[in-house]
Amino acid sequence: MKTVLITGCSSGYGLETALHFLDRGWTVIATMRTPRPDLFPASDRLRLLPLDVTRPDSIAALVQAAGPIDVLVNNAGIGLLGAFEATPMATVREVFETNTFGTMAVTQAFLPDMRERGSGVIVNVTSSVTLAPMPLVAGYTASKTAVQGFTASLAHELEGFGVRVKLVEPGYGPSTRFTDNSGDRMNGLIPPAYAPFAETVFAGFRPDIVTVPADVASAVWQAATDGSDRLSYPAGPDAVALARQD
Repeated sequence: MKTVLITGCSSGYGLETALHFLDRGWTVIATMRTPRPDLFPASDRLRLLPLDVTRPDSIAALVQAAGPIDVLVNNAGIGLLGAFEATPMATVREVFETNTFGTMAVTQAFLPDMRERGSGVIVNVTSSVTLAPMPLVAGYTASKTAVQGFTASLAHELEGFGVRVKLVEPGYGPSTRFTDNSGDRMNGLIPPAYAPFAETVFAGFRPDIVTVPADVASAVWQAATDGSDRLSYPAGPDAVALARQD
């Protein structure tokens, strides 16, 4: 029985992905800052462990508690929506700490065991903004684009060790609670001068092509299990369309 560890499982993509693997007979280690058993069905194949990807001590404790894993899914992330001009650099750094450095730190912590065993898959969840950058998410786009490049480079670095590294690129999906999970960091980040432009941008969002968590869970499953050297897996109708244009 294989084991997958997924970060950021309190909602959205992470929660749906954990349920997806659980339904298919895997042992699932679902992590979040504060474990929520009420979100999951009772199962002897499910383990809920605490994790803050921005804290080295939390990551070290997770590695010890989790033991060997077959697949690591770096899904934990936070959003940032607003005019870059109005965004404090402290806020940009906060986003990078979770989205970029958190992904790197968790990956680095689990890599030695995978390399020594000569097997494993690492799946990093980024965003379709890495395929087609959008306005008003410059800081967020930068954090995810860094993960995109990191993943592509790491895939080459580890191919000789039997460890595969993958990207899942979700499209726009309000059901992921992007703004809800962003908390107070987005307050006041669209000043009056940008308001008309922001209204135009928001009006352009098409509700008929949104990405839902099930799209991402399916893409993560494919990335983790298809056994190929394929790098990128777009998830959701808009991301798939953008990938075809590249």
